[in-house]
Amino acid sequence: MTTPLGSFDVTARAGRRVTVARQTRETDVAVTLDLDGTGAAEVRTGVGFLDHLLASFAHHGLFDLVVRGTGDLDVDEHHTTEDVALVLGTALGAALGDRAGIVRFGEASIPMDEALAIAVVDVGGRPYAVVDLPFRGERIGTLPTQLVEHALEAFARASGTTLHLRGSGRNDHHLAEAAFKALARALRAAVAEDPRRLGGVASTKGSLG
Repeated sequence: MTTPLGSFDVTARAGRRVTVARQTRETDVAVTLDLDGTGAAEVRTGVGFLDHLLASFAHHGLFDLVVRGTGDLDVDEHHTTEDVALVLGTALGAALGDRAGIVRFGEASIPMDEALAIAVVDVGGRPYAVVDLPFRGERIGTLPTQLVEHALEAFARASGTTLHLRGSGRNDHHLAEAAFKALARALRAAVAEDPRRLGGVASTKGSLG
């Protein structure tokens, strides 16, 4: 059975570890994510600074993460960055399943020299993003700075996460890295299993999503 072009294919799932793949005419991306990992990361997207951000995300979230992505970098970095974020977000949502028994909310503040980033998340299935990262330059390495916010918004949408993330700083590298570290630490808290929840959902509605 073939997978329709551009669809998300959850090819493997074991507990809170999933593999999600997506292939389009512009990109070919596969992500394996384990929410209960140790922070191990193998990331290759062809965009060096994006690889750095995702490796930092895995390390500080204690997520095991494998990302393999190829794309039309001869055009620009947009399609690759966006689709990696979408597949990673889809993997997070799939790993959470019905989202029962988790803490649901998380927040973190991360400094990196002169930069400071603050992330607050709700992984309850309501996709929304408010991202304010005032970059000064147009690129960090080969990654356009405008794609940092775009990737975060795409990740929030695909994962069913409400994300509020803001930061300040004079160095764009520091600001972007602090933002991904803050997101990782906030998600680490939110996806943690809550022993007092006894498998129920953190909502008075009785369901999440």
